[in-house]
Amino acid sequence: MKTVSIDVRRATTGDAREVSEVHRLAWQQAYAGLIPHKPLTEMLERRGEAWWRRAAKGPATLLVLDVEGTIAGYATMGLNRARALPQEGEIYEIYLRPEFQGIGLGRRLFGETRRLLKSLGCSGLVVWCLEDSEHATRFFRRHGGLELAEGIEDFAGAELRKIGFVWP
Repeated sequence: MKTVSIDVRRATTGDAREVSEVHRLAWQQAYAGLIPHKPLTEMLERRGEAWWRRAAKGPATLLVLDVEGTIAGYATMGLNRARALPQEGEIYEIYLRPEFQGIGLGRRLFGETRRLLKSLGCSGLVVWCLEDSEHATRFFRRHGGLELAEGIEDFAGAELRKIGFVWP
């Protein structure tokens, strides 16, 4: 039986093309039908390879999930942006290529992201997701997130509810 190499590591600027592709595919799958077409398309166009090359340099931390040399997913994290919440860390984004979903890799990337935030001294964690994103809400509930905050995200006039999941 062959051993598969799976690694969660900090992204480099050389990962930008693949992270851009993961972002495009994952967001199309996750948000088509939730976020109106025009703002979703504009968001995807803004975050091409050059954007991800800059993101790999900071200030947020960008991790990638590398499976046998293929970037299967990514996560961005840093300090909590919602000052009203006491949690110090925040996972801004966590996404996998559609073909890598449902086999435990999201759990692995999420766990490594949480461990890194904790090792950086962050007490507590918050993750925001759209309320109507059933896949995301199910994932965060299954991994112990408590729904303790809510808000509104505006997509070119379309206001969508979001949920803040927290971990102590």
